[in-house]
Amino acid sequence: MTRPFSLVMLLGLSLPAFAAKPNVLIVLSDDQGSGDFSYAGNPILKTPNMDRLAKESVRLTDFHVAPMCSPTRGQLMTGVDALRNGVTSVTAGRTFLRPGIPTAAEIFASAGYKTGLFGKWHLGDHYPHRPIDRGFHESAYHLGWGMLHAAPEFDNPLFDGRFFHNGEPKTFTGHCTDLWFDHAEAWMKERKEKGEPFFCYIPTNAPHAPHIDKDEFIAPYRNKGKAPAGFFGMIAHVDQRLGQLDEFLTKSGLRENTIVIFATDNGGTSGVPLFNAGLRAGKTTYYDGGHRVPCFIRWPGGKLGEPRDVGTPAQVQDILPTLLEMCDVPRPAETKFDGRSLKGLLDGTGKDPAFDQRMLVVQYGQIPKKWDCCVIWNKWRLVKGEELYDTETDRGQQTNLIEKEKDVAAKIRTYYEGWWQELESKISDFVPTAHIGSPREPEVELTSADWENIYADNTGHVRNAVGGPTGGHWHLFVETPGEYEIVLRRWPRSTKAALGAKYDALEKMKEVGGKSYAPASKSFPIAAAVAEIAGQRVTAKTAPAEQEIAVKVKLPAGKTTLKAWFQDDKGQDQCGAFYAYVRKVK
Repeated sequence: MTRPFSLVMLLGLSLPAFAAKPNVLIVLSDDQGSGDFSYAGNPILKTPNMDRLAKESVRLTDFHVAPMCSPTRGQLMTGVDALRNGVTSVTAGRTFLRPGIPTAAEIFASAGYKTGLFGKWHLGDHYPHRPIDRGFHESAYHLGWGMLHAAPEFDNPLFDGRFFHNGEPKTFTGHCTDLWFDHAEAWMKERKEKGEPFFCYIPTNAPHAPHIDKDEFIAPYRNKGKAPAGFFGMIAHVDQRLGQLDEFLTKSGLRENTIVIFATDNGGTSGVPLFNAGLRAGKTTYYDGGHRVPCFIRWPGGKLGEPRDVGTPAQVQDILPTLLEMCDVPRPAETKFDGRSLKGLLDGTGKDPAFDQRMLVVQYGQIPKKWDCCVIWNKWRLVKGEELYDTETDRGQQTNLIEKEKDVAAKIRTYYEGWWQELESKISDFVPTAHIGSPREPEVELTSADWENIYADNTGHVRNAVGGPTGGHWHLFVETPGEYEIVLRRWPRSTKAALGAKYDALEKMKEVGGKSYAPASKSFPIAAAVAEIAGQRVTAKTAPAEQEIAVKVKLPAGKTTLKAWFQDDKGQDQCGAFYAYVRKVK
């Protein structure tokens, strides 16, 4: 890793010039929609610090992300469309960035920045996809989509739980929202003391379910009609920490030269029935309620002009090229962004005329299909190729103009046809879940969250044994040939549960009001295991009271797939092996 002073000397810069680089701070909340802010008119929720940041910022009022979290995160980190960068879903083997596409962290690190991630990564739990593998010098994060109920975070609570620090498991005290902000502030303080510019990314897992937080945040929203108390309480907690973060930036002298960006990762969820800021639908949908979110950008020392609304349609892919231009960081050679810089819109130096003709495609999916998308062209939205809306006059998208505005629809369809034709061939090109046999991660814990084309990333899916009698398969890359041990389990090792046992909800799994996120589990008379990998099929006997069963197999180097499942004593298939622990032994 290049030391900052070495880079300064290499570039011929003085230390003051090097230190004057603007810092970058991105805060991304999870599952918070456009209506989940008091400034937007929410009748119950109070978000004073988010409101204050909005008032101090250039506000992108027609800003779009993906309708689900991992695709948004992949697009933010790369400036590249989801179908091109490989991260099209939150599960099903489609949460990994394609090799060769640089991340924001890698680009900023190469320009002399220190890079840190604190919170929800959700772009791969194993080498070579971990934050430390993708350019972050410092990282504190959880696995999968969230704590407690994500398959790789089985039973890991939001209070006093486990997190990963630079790839190593650690324990924390308190609530995870405080963990992320505390680590981020301490890290930025150190960068300030050392005169190092930083790229800091704080993607909170709040307010995504499970809605578990301190009572001081939840209590004000109890018995408030349709208000989702736990959900709003988690937002209130993030809001408080955002305010404290801003105080830290001010007191530390970082505020003036730090670009602060706040956005959310997809449209509304629990708050939609109460208030949705006039938008239609929410998360996972292609109406604006699924992907149109707030985006605030503040840089006090950066001559962005007066805080104001900018209504030009923009997309999360635009953030990276915008930051590179604002920070004078060069693009890597041969890097192609789908996003474009918004600097001229932000600082008032001029709107690129090309923005008027620009079309944006919002598309994601477990198995992306043609026309399963929204195409944005200024005020127009073409939804699934069949519905056309004018969002200037019809913000709630109630009037389909597809027959009335045939020329508009035809132009948008023509653009999408070309876009889809270019990317269609990439859809079935899976990125390996993990590299096995690597010294960077000697043992890999595979979970059903990464089975190809099967949605099995929640603990409820594990308990209900989704995926049928043989489960799904993982895409892997074998780094070094040799003999490998594959340990198969119905439940993760942390549970110490037997193969044939049920493993039902615990008290700590209950949310506000006593609701449990996890259903009762299924048990099976497991007596044998089967594994198929690299053209080989191996079997082993076991018993319902055993916790795991190991098989060994010799593997050549290169790409392969692994599928494993359990059988009863008659050889009848029962369920997939939801967890597999793989390591090279010879």
